[in-house]
Amino acid sequence: MKDAAPQPIYLSDYTPPAYLVDQVHLTFRLSPDRTRVISRIGFRPNPDAQGREFFLHGEGLEFIRAMIDGIEISPDITPEGLRAEVPDAPFTFEAEVEINPAANTALEGLYMSGGMYCTQCEAEGFRKITYYPDRPDVMGVFTVRIEGDAPVMLSNGDAITQGAGFAEWHDPWPKPAYLFALVAGDLVNHPDRFTTRSGREVALNIWVRPGDEDKCAFGMEALKKSMAWDEDVYGREYDLDIFNIVAVDDFNMGAMENKGLNIFNSSCVLSTPETSTDANFERIEAIIAHEYFHNWTGNRITCRDWFQLCLKEGLTVYRDSQFTSDMRSAPVKRISDVIDLRARQFREDNGPLAHPVRPASFVEINNFYTATVYEKGAELIGMLKRLVGDAAYAQALDLYFERHDGEACTIEDWLSVFEEVTGRDLAQFKRWYEEAGTPRLKVTDDFSDGTYTLHFSQETPPTPEQEEKLPRVIPIAVGLLGANGDEVQKTRVLEMTQAKQSFSFDGLASRPIPSILRDFSAPVILERETSNAERAFLLAHDTDPFNKWEAGRALAREGLIAMVREGAAPDAAYLDAIRMVARDETLDPAFRALALGLPSEDELAQSLHEMGHTPDPQIIWQALEALRNARAENIEGLARDLYAQHQVSAPYRPDADQAGARALANAALAMISRMDGGALAAKQFESADNMTQQLAAWSCLLQAGAGEAATRAFYDQWQEDRLVIDKWFSLQIVHASPEDTADTAARLATHPDFNIANPNRFRATFGALSMSPAGFHHASGKGYRVLADWLIRLDPLNPQTTARMCSAFETWRRYDQQRQTLIRTELDRILDTPGLSRDTTEMATRIRGV
Repeated sequence: MKDAAPQPIYLSDYTPPAYLVDQVHLTFRLSPDRTRVISRIGFRPNPDAQGREFFLHGEGLEFIRAMIDGIEISPDITPEGLRAEVPDAPFTFEAEVEINPAANTALEGLYMSGGMYCTQCEAEGFRKITYYPDRPDVMGVFTVRIEGDAPVMLSNGDAITQGAGFAEWHDPWPKPAYLFALVAGDLVNHPDRFTTRSGREVALNIWVRPGDEDKCAFGMEALKKSMAWDEDVYGREYDLDIFNIVAVDDFNMGAMENKGLNIFNSSCVLSTPETSTDANFERIEAIIAHEYFHNWTGNRITCRDWFQLCLKEGLTVYRDSQFTSDMRSAPVKRISDVIDLRARQFREDNGPLAHPVRPASFVEINNFYTATVYEKGAELIGMLKRLVGDAAYAQALDLYFERHDGEACTIEDWLSVFEEVTGRDLAQFKRWYEEAGTPRLKVTDDFSDGTYTLHFSQETPPTPEQEEKLPRVIPIAVGLLGANGDEVQKTRVLEMTQAKQSFSFDGLASRPIPSILRDFSAPVILERETSNAERAFLLAHDTDPFNKWEAGRALAREGLIAMVREGAAPDAAYLDAIRMVARDETLDPAFRALALGLPSEDELAQSLHEMGHTPDPQIIWQALEALRNARAENIEGLARDLYAQHQVSAPYRPDADQAGARALANAALAMISRMDGGALAAKQFESADNMTQQLAAWSCLLQAGAGEAATRAFYDQWQEDRLVIDKWFSLQIVHASPEDTADTAARLATHPDFNIANPNRFRATFGALSMSPAGFHHASGKGYRVLADWLIRLDPLNPQTTARMCSAFETWRRYDQQRQTLIRTELDRILDTPGLSRDTTEMATRIRGV
């Protein structure tokens, strides 16, 4: 393997920029392979700087010339940027460079996507466009002129003027370079308007390729809902005369919040009932809201440095989660968020990629767009709100917006407004930002003379670079239930601050049954010895939707672990309890659909690992299949009733009510298909008039081993729709047998529609492989080899996507020695690749542990 690893950057080494920017004027003379970029930037010395070196970032630029105050200079050009002698006073720097968008397969900076020019500058892509202090604490006012033959030419802010072959844009709000955006191409718009609460008329547009105009209506409605919600809930009003969204096929992320010109992965904005599932619609609604909310929590107030990434992302994820809860079902949203948090962030927090919500160091910032920064960062906002209360939270946010508008801030700035509003000392709470790892919260209890006491202890296991952990502030929402199911203690938030702490409840007639960590009040792992009888009781009677669901999940998990470890039969208590929940018409259909879900293969593997057992992916898969079959047999009649009762006859709407009904009906269909060989699913596949029903039916047919004809029919119907064909690639791999998973992925990678350069298609194929544990971890090692082969091919083209997909290997230490050896071999092969990118080198090295 390589001896020298890329060198880290440390938060502790932060220094203010030597020079600040006032005005930025950019001219782009577009050409696919020879775009000329002319910059004119007004600089001034920073009085707070510790030095006066003038350095501008720049990568992959062909330098043409540079001037200071109109006089040509000969700067020192390196692969990292440009240095020059400059006046110790305000001055104007001008540069002219040439770049090659057509050759930019990394999709950072200015690149081409299907003949369209587009940009992605977060985190450090602007340095691939021109020479600039590419750091988020340097903010300037941008004016942009675009010259070319594209019919539509867009940039940030408001349009100044346009004519034959040019367009000019001006953004009056200072911004860092990572928020710069440019799009030019053959585009058509879906227009609308929004009137802000102060009466500002805002022109709205979703720009798409010709032929996609019919896929914009839902996205536009989601945007208008987001704008109204942010005014109503946070008092935040939009601040420009125009808001543009552009759909781009080739994009490394989901979307980007560039000021006034949001650039979206097509999969995150385009939708119709025929091509998008209910889950797609909900995701689109949430992502549009997320990027719009960034206008204040990310744009107007941005990050001082990239170590503060959670400052904008954690807060904005929390805000978009609030929005979805208000638009749809709050309990279902909360449960879904926790499922995702445990699947992605807990796994990250308990492995070689663990890092604090605010990292102390990084090699490549692109590798820290993680579940820890985003999802755990959002959980911290939720905990803070729970600790200080709704009123204080609202007051602190108002102060945050007022005090820091137009600034680049830190986590310290964020916490200080809460300290000022509440008078609390949040030094201990800050540990959540500074320490990695998921706390284990152990609970015991006792009851005596009408007093019930809960005894808590907290411990956070060691993580890479952090061995000893101090106690954290943990808000623990607790309710108590009586023997008849009545709530004898409504939800009370216990504030744990010590390593060990006890809380008592007095005046009780009998020993209660506790409902602990209601609404998942903190991102911890709860450890408490309990019985299946108590879990079944909570599933039946708990008034907290999350803990009601959690009780059923725990029942299923305990039964599955017994099946894996002891070869036990499916647990009768679980089968009885889940039948009761499934038939309870007082419960939201969407909640019942979630309750019918089972722990994932990865969740069970982690549980076994934490219990000191070596998980066998094949045996876990077999146990899950056995339980699914037993459950289908146990409630086949009820499943048929549920399927019939929850058919939606009204015209399709992607709202919560219809989506919940379809989710429950399709969960029932999955059980029925295990009994009838897919006969009912085949009928649904033929008659489906929306993608939710068609995809669910095809999934059931694949599971039943009867999907060959449907697979051909699905491709024939949708082969011209690039986003639907992503689903076609993914679902075949997900439903392949463990023996065939890797072979199916390898076969589909030779299909004419596979495109290694398109991140969506690559993720649809090899993401599906990595998320199928029994297949990916097949004892032969072929899953590891296939993924490593393709990551090595992808890295020279797109390091970001390559590095992120290396995380498929992060759990390798859970498994037996044979699998560990096979994975180490593939990681070493990746690391030995000549010219491996910084992104992938860092990720593979951290996972490998060398």
